[in-house]
Amino acid sequence: MPVLSEFSLSGRVAILSTAGSDEAPFLAQALAEAGASVFTIARRPESLNQVLKALEMGNDSAFVGLAQGGIAVSLAARQGVDQAMSAFDAVYDHVDILVHDGRSMLARPYGEITPEEWDEVQSRNAKSAFLLCQAVSRRMVDAGYGRVVNVISELAERGMINGSAFAASQAALLSLTRSLAVELGSHNIRVNALGTGWFSAEDLPLEEQEKELLVRYTPLRRRGHPRDIGPLLVYLCSESCDYSTGQPVYVDGGLNAHP
Repeated sequence: MPVLSEFSLSGRVAILSTAGSDEAPFLAQALAEAGASVFTIARRPESLNQVLKALEMGNDSAFVGLAQGGIAVSLAARQGVDQAMSAFDAVYDHVDILVHDGRSMLARPYGEITPEEWDEVQSRNAKSAFLLCQAVSRRMVDAGYGRVVNVISELAERGMINGSAFAASQAALLSLTRSLAVELGSHNIRVNALGTGWFSAEDLPLEEQEKELLVRYTPLRRRGHPRDIGPLLVYLCSESCDYSTGQPVYVDGGLNAHP
């Protein structure tokens, strides 16, 4: 991915947090290719290994940044966040960028969701973002600089059958993003949301994709691929993103344009 000089992340230190989405390895690659050093926090060891492997594959060629460390830990409680930041502090002395992709899906009819399941989804998707942003933003305030990008689903602003718990958590994360943008703006910290639609890491032929009803409903008539996110992510994490904050920016093939 060609990176314009004004969007360069050279010398920047980024934390990438993921619940294990297919997009995470591509997000890490985009950050590293733009020049950032990437520290990964993943909820499961296998997700951490996928990101680290993706970074290692690129470090010998186009990538400027280096993958230095990572940890597999749940961020749904303060203890996990403290553990993650201690591991980070063992490698770096500052943080410039936080990309949080904590989307954890629950597809269940509204009437069948238990209170325990509801609480778990909100903890994984919203509380984890609150705790991690709180810990990282303190460091950014001290440094007088920061870029925070929360990856969200377009369901933050739409409803879906069997998706009430997940959609509510995404709406909470979008609201948190906007509030943090207001609260942290005076400290030279920009906080935005990067929204996704119907994505797949598989490179399926268009003819195969268009057999799906949701693909045919999407104005661009294909699923998104994680590669579609990289350029926008790099911009949102760069110094050039100086007058945009508190904004959800969707890469969804036009789905949100539908009524």
